[in-house]
Amino acid sequence: MTKSVYLKAGKEGRVLSGHPWIFSSDLDWAGKGVFPGDVVNVLSNIGKHLGQAVYNPKSQITLRMLAYDDTPIDSAFIKNRVREAVALRRQISDLNCCRLINAESDRLPAVIADSFGGVISLQCLSLGMARYQDAIVEALVEELSPGGIWERNDVPVRALEGMEQSTGLLYGEVPEQVEISENGLRMLVDVRKGQKTGYFLDQKENRAAIAPYARDARMLDVCTHTGSFALHAAMYGAREVTGVDLSEFALSGARENAGLNGFDKADFLAANAFDFLREQSDRNEKYDLIVLDPPAFAKNKASLPGATKGYKEINLRAMKMLRNGGVLVTCSCSQAMLPDLFRDVLNSAAADARVTLQLLEWRGQGRDHPALPAAEETRYLKCVILRVLR
Repeated sequence: MTKSVYLKAGKEGRVLSGHPWIFSSDLDWAGKGVFPGDVVNVLSNIGKHLGQAVYNPKSQITLRMLAYDDTPIDSAFIKNRVREAVALRRQISDLNCCRLINAESDRLPAVIADSFGGVISLQCLSLGMARYQDAIVEALVEELSPGGIWERNDVPVRALEGMEQSTGLLYGEVPEQVEISENGLRMLVDVRKGQKTGYFLDQKENRAAIAPYARDARMLDVCTHTGSFALHAAMYGAREVTGVDLSEFALSGARENAGLNGFDKADFLAANAFDFLREQSDRNEKYDLIVLDPPAFAKNKASLPGATKGYKEINLRAMKMLRNGGVLVTCSCSQAMLPDLFRDVLNSAAADARVTLQLLEWRGQGRDHPALPAAEETRYLKCVILRVLR
């Protein structure tokens, strides 16, 4: 018997527009025999077939679209989607240092796979897709022959799907650290315990973009994590580099990465970003290049007011600390902080700092992190390069 879920009247517009999420508030009722994690037919209130999705009534995103036709959804279907995702990366990326699967944007909802130096870090964050994890692993092995695949399902969001957190070896062998080459920079990645999947690959192209602004610069990297922006600046000729992060664990990796590349003048400090920027600003410290790459301040729309204040505060302080003509690279990975709102925050900070901003580049996540034009949420990363004039 075909399993089906019906939408409320007038709620099919999101599906027809190509958006991959259907929220619980848009559902009318589920047919007999439908259980959490099932693949279901999605029907309008009058029974029009809209496509197929994985279903989980425990999640606010109750339906995650997989297909907009009646193609059978099975392991072969999933493996073909993996092959299509890998094929794109063969065209545009270094397969030893890239995102291989980018969730909804690769039509594999809530599935993330990152490649680091011949091993793969894998996340399956929805109940329905977790049932296909073995097929995903098999397809990755068939396509890439990795040295190992490590499960990084230690993510709190799994609780919203009614799932437990888990980590462990899925295939082959995975050492405690692997080395990648990113834009010519050597970096060590802790696939097992590092943040997210081990390293933030979405900024790879943006790190390369700072090259013209780094030469001979006094550079500050706030929320440096394992030192990626700071060490890129050092590689591109910065005369002085300081990285700041709250995590001593991350900073130990940053110092190790600095040593790996022979950068003995890179300095890494443990501090709260807000406190550090306030203290530096009050002391009238000046820099030529500042990078702000904080964690997501807005986890959802409800947290936007507080996040907006936070983004304005750190950008205001950074603008005050830049010399005339200095460059600010400011980022937001908050999905709920849409580009227009982030632009308004930057303009407001500039007004309070009494500076004029020149927009040099408005960037996003790298090409190996594709977005869906129909789903603004998939274009989550904002990376803005600004020249600050007094």
